[in-house]
Amino acid sequence: MSSHRMSLAHAEVNTARMLEKMIDAAPDFDLIEIEGDAAFLSRQADEGDSDAAIAEILQAAASMHRAFHLERQYVAANLCPCAGCKGAADLKLKFVAHIGDVAIQTIRERIKLVGIDVILVHRLLKNPVGIPEYVLLSEELYRTGEESLPDPVHEVSPELEGFGTVHAYFVDVGDLDGSPPSLPAPSWPGRLGRTGAALGLGLPYMIGLRRTRRAASAQ
Repeated sequence: MSSHRMSLAHAEVNTARMLEKMIDAAPDFDLIEIEGDAAFLSRQADEGDSDAAIAEILQAAASMHRAFHLERQYVAANLCPCAGCKGAADLKLKFVAHIGDVAIQTIRERIKLVGIDVILVHRLLKNPVGIPEYVLLSEELYRTGEESLPDPVHEVSPELEGFGTVHAYFVDVGDLDGSPPSLPAPSWPGRLGRTGAALGLGLPYMIGLRRTRRAASAQ
């Protein structure tokens, strides 16, 4: 049980580190919400300039992908044997993007986006894309500037609850940025330091001072 708690605690800490680096790599987008191990970001799409939306999204996805994998390599280099640390080496990153109309709600100084287009982008997370890392674009977004997408582009037609059959298009995110750069071989002092950081940051979760996002959302 103690080992399981440590794995959960370190998984929470490691996920937070990678999410933070990824979000920082997209400064032109606003963070709306952290949803488990996913981040929901948005930006204003100006009328008359929608054809630039795809290029900006692909550039942001490439930067976020690079930042995520660099941090993932740091996380995986620590010496902790728990599943939450060792499993970090297998983590992948996926993007779903859409353009549409939303309503903005402010609740206790927190901004939320609501509307049918918000529901659609969440439903698109359940899709039949067969590669581990990708950028999936809704048909509405794809039609604003399909010439901006690098080849090859693949089409999928998932059946979504409340929407029926929709069309979406995806590219391999690795084609946008190439292979993520490798870190130099980590030194022993560096690995020890990263191990200590994981242990220290995970301690509040271990002893119950903080709850993981999954546990908090279940209550």
